[in-house]
Amino acid sequence: MSDNRLDAVVAGWHYRLLSIGGTAVLSALTVTVMGHPAIVAVADTIPVLARLPHPPEFHNELLIVGTAVGLILLALGPLFKPQPLRIIDVVAETQRRVLLAGFGLATIGYFDYSFRMSRMTLVLSMIGLLIVLPSWFILIRNQKRKAGDRAIIVGNDQETIAAIVEQATIRFVGFVSLNQPYSTSSETVEFGTDTTVPYTDGGVQLKATDTDDQLEYLGGISRLSDIILEHNPDTIVLAFSHADREEFFGVLNTCYRHGVTAKVHPELGNDVLTRQTPTTGILEDIDLEPWDLQDRLLKRGFDILFATIGLAVAAPVMIAIAIAIKLDSPGSTIYAQERTATFGGTFTVYKFRSMIENAEADTGAVISEEDAGGVDPRVTRIGQFLRRTHLDELPQLWSIFTGHMSVVGPRPERPEIDREITADVTEWKQRWFVKPGLTGLAQIEDVTGHDPDQKLRFDTEYIRSQSIWLDIRIVIIQVYKVMNDTFEHGE
Repeated sequence: MSDNRLDAVVAGWHYRLLSIGGTAVLSALTVTVMGHPAIVAVADTIPVLARLPHPPEFHNELLIVGTAVGLILLALGPLFKPQPLRIIDVVAETQRRVLLAGFGLATIGYFDYSFRMSRMTLVLSMIGLLIVLPSWFILIRNQKRKAGDRAIIVGNDQETIAAIVEQATIRFVGFVSLNQPYSTSSETVEFGTDTTVPYTDGGVQLKATDTDDQLEYLGGISRLSDIILEHNPDTIVLAFSHADREEFFGVLNTCYRHGVTAKVHPELGNDVLTRQTPTTGILEDIDLEPWDLQDRLLKRGFDILFATIGLAVAAPVMIAIAIAIKLDSPGSTIYAQERTATFGGTFTVYKFRSMIENAEADTGAVISEEDAGGVDPRVTRIGQFLRRTHLDELPQLWSIFTGHMSVVGPRPERPEIDREITADVTEWKQRWFVKPGLTGLAQIEDVTGHDPDQKLRFDTEYIRSQSIWLDIRIVIIQVYKVMNDTFEHGE
């Protein structure tokens, strides 16, 4: 076993011991404290909690605490395996499993009185554990990251990889390359000032000229998620010849999902959103999550609230629109279209159909939202009204509710339009680092994709200065503009 793999194994068992031991101790303390008569007396002063029945004393303390700890350890079992996760995912998964354990305790209490924890103690314990245990998992996660400096290089540019290995002040455990054609050659390949030895699966083993250490080939990009779980790196360094939409942003998406820091060579700095902070050596930090955790939570909460209220209020209107579309012209009521999502991926956006069925297929033309105005002969009578009032966008409330979109953010474009724009405006890809929105700063300024430079300026300005108050302000302005356009056209 190599030193890098041994370090990963040791770090993994250290994490397991900390997570299991900490969970057991904190769970026992929380249940014991929350069942203490003094805490129960305080809870009795809260009207909602005062209705919960509880015994005058904490009976069968050791039995109840032991049962609770056992169920909590069982429910949180998958979290004891060292695997990189975003902080928000750590919190969500821990709290979900704590609630699962609480349901188990309630079930045991229902069937067996000797194991029963009072409802007051159960509710108080769950409240405490929903705070304590996620905090513990975040703490040991952050301690591991501060203590370690393990990095993996991912890319296809051999010269860039060699330069990074020589100049960056990071300890690399190996590298991941694009899957290459099968080769049986045993000759070394020139690699800048270094050399590489081919593997039969297409990988190469890098050997630095100034040391005797070899940079181990870990596998192809298709296995990146498994490699991250196996080696538990703190950082992924991207070394691509160009910011290819599929491979480059696919790696960034993997880093984002696993909560791993991503860095890039400055030559590709314009293709990504970078942090305005000092960099490590020749590398720049990629800002995979431009907003702080509290901002993301507030934004997601605002999105869910907006979408829930919007769907509830607009439900009768949406039913009426669907009926009107059917009566106006034959065909479907909903129009589906692929749009660019975060990190260059795609998702399906839904609208009420405002044109004749298969309008673009019949004409062989692709019409953008701005181009297909009310004067287009393919736009139906009800479609003209829907476009003028923006009611054709109502189905996108469901995309906001499910998390594919946000209320406010860069307006998503079609993938083919994105490809055309990125060919001329390299920085356009910076828009892909946040969730696309129903409206945005560019929309309230009446800037469309016909002016990509100006649109990019407004979108990046929003990304840099985002706040819940800015979102609310943009929504208010957008609603005012929609109402104003509706009344002006109605006169």
